[in-house]
Amino acid sequence: MKEHSYTATIEWTGNNGSGTDHYTHYERSHKIIIEQKPVIEGSSDPAFRGDKTKHNPEELLVSALASCHMLWYLHFCATHQVTVVAYQDEAQGFMTEETNGMGAFKEVILHPVVTVSEEHMLTKAAELHQQAAAYCFIARSVRFKVTHKPIIKLQQPS
Repeated sequence: MKEHSYTATIEWTGNNGSGTDHYTHYERSHKIIIEQKPVIEGSSDPAFRGDKTKHNPEELLVSALASCHMLWYLHFCATHQVTVVAYQDEAQGFMTEETNGMGAFKEVILHPVVTVSEEHMLTKAAELHQQAAAYCFIARSVRFKVTHKPIIKLQQPS
């Protein structure tokens, strides 16, 4: 068994001079810093006093699930001789918030639209989403349902 380690530095940048002396006196802005990679500007969701122009943790979780699924899917397509020429996913996450402010994701639905190069690949391309879902590290690590509703298309001749 292999073990992998991941490190991210989170730096709060929202101190407006008085720290967190009051709930409305500070910004939720922060930086996500990963060595040798571009910095990601983050904040909380606007519903939680965040900056709508910055990434929030909930969006990043949904995008991590979609990216992980896609990467496994492309791997399995390559190993099964299914040539993918385009892939796009409009992933959706659904979170509930309780009256006390606690919340949790209840589901993420992936909507990948995959284009393959040849007609005989369509069936296998559809089947491989199950295998990708079973292998996705992120999906295997969360305690809510992650489903996928793929659309498989044939590349149109140019």
